[in-house]
Amino acid sequence: MADFTHFNEQGRARMVDISEKGETVRTAVARSSVQVNEVIYKKITTNDIAKGDVLSVAQVAGIMAAKNTPDWIPMCHPLPLKGVDVTFDWDTAQGGPELLIRASVKTKGSTGVEMEALTAASAAALTVYDMCKAVDKGMVIGPTYLEEKTGGKSGDFKRQDT
Repeated sequence: MADFTHFNEQGRARMVDISEKGETVRTAVARSSVQVNEVIYKKITTNDIAKGDVLSVAQVAGIMAAKNTPDWIPMCHPLPLKGVDVTFDWDTAQGGPELLIRASVKTKGSTGVEMEALTAASAAALTVYDMCKAVDKGMVIGPTYLEEKTGGKSGDFKRQDT
């Protein structure tokens, strides 16, 4: 089991010890999306959803989720995040309106922020669903994926198929 750093001597999961790793600037960008119908698209863009401003609430939810990732994902380390941004764009050219979500996270620390970015994008998408489900429960979330990351021992990553 020595090759698997996430397992202890008994073969059970453990939180990896990162105390000897050096601090570097690390960034990650994750994406998600929510496919909606025309009614929801119009209601979001005219701020006519009964629960409030969907994109503002989803943005705050994404930021809060990034900050609380270790509470959701058991083996994640609590990190001092230096920046979190959640942005939205609409794609209306395909088979129906799709809200594109981009979450970017930055820190200076001993481990990466990929999970924080993915959690932020996921929470933003789930919040959009929650705020709009009274209009239509047929929304589709995803795909959700890591677009890029920088820093750390494993180096930089940039998704090639996006």
